[in-house]
Amino acid sequence: MYQGSCLCGSVTFTARGAARDPAACHCSQCRKQSGHFWAAMQVPDADLSVTGEVRWYAATPAARRGFCPTCGSFLFWKGHDDPDTGIALGALDGPTGLTLARHIFVADKGDYYEIHGGVPQEEQET
Repeated sequence: MYQGSCLCGSVTFTARGAARDPAACHCSQCRKQSGHFWAAMQVPDADLSVTGEVRWYAATPAARRGFCPTCGSFLFWKGHDDPDTGIALGALDGPTGLTLARHIFVADKGDYYEIHGGVPQEEQET
């Protein structure tokens, strides 16, 4: 089980079950919304419980991003037809025991940093 919250604590969440596909996204939209690359894990919607108001922003027709309307924390990513929700790894409380499985959209990454550590890198997302 994983628990987390936004910066101000107005939005809290619990994810039950195993986290899948912990990944870092370097696309320009995630970088602009988060201020850097964005790391997330996937959980089935049925295993996710959220308390508090989440505001959603659809940057593209393919997906929307959930954030706290009070402090602005970017917490969730949701494909419109996806039965899973991406949860920000940085919003999780305490140690997670997770390890990144991949970096995606590295073709769009900022020029001010390098990716190290031997984790697979994908130019786009496969």
